[in-house]
Amino acid sequence: MKQPDNKERIDKWLWSARFYKTRSLAAGALDRGKVEVNGERAKRARNIVPGDMVSVRRGPYTWTVVVQLLELQRKSAAAAALMYSETDESRRAREAVRVQLASLPIRPAGEGRPSKKERRQLRELRGHED
Repeated sequence: MKQPDNKERIDKWLWSARFYKTRSLAAGALDRGKVEVNGERAKRARNIVPGDMVSVRRGPYTWTVVVQLLELQRKSAAAAALMYSETDESRRAREAVRVQLASLPIRPAGEGRPSKKERRQLRELRGHED
């Protein structure tokens, strides 16, 4: 079911597009500033329309997508993928982060804390400057 004026709340859209498992997780991400619409920080009740550029940060990854469809119901992952189109820059950036994370040393759980070199690498990856 679509709203008659062809706009939808961003928290509902993030949930139905399967960026977040629940609406409350989507709302929490919006409250923490993890979502931007057209370059501006979005609030829960912000309405989006097809053509809006949405940027979603989850962990070290950032998705930048263009809204294609507005659906009020959560559907299959294949149907959710039709609701947006990801930009090429976003795909390249996510792949670069994935490669960077794969190159970090993996230490078995419970085997001590990271070395000074590993802490520097983690800080650099997270974007922290000292």
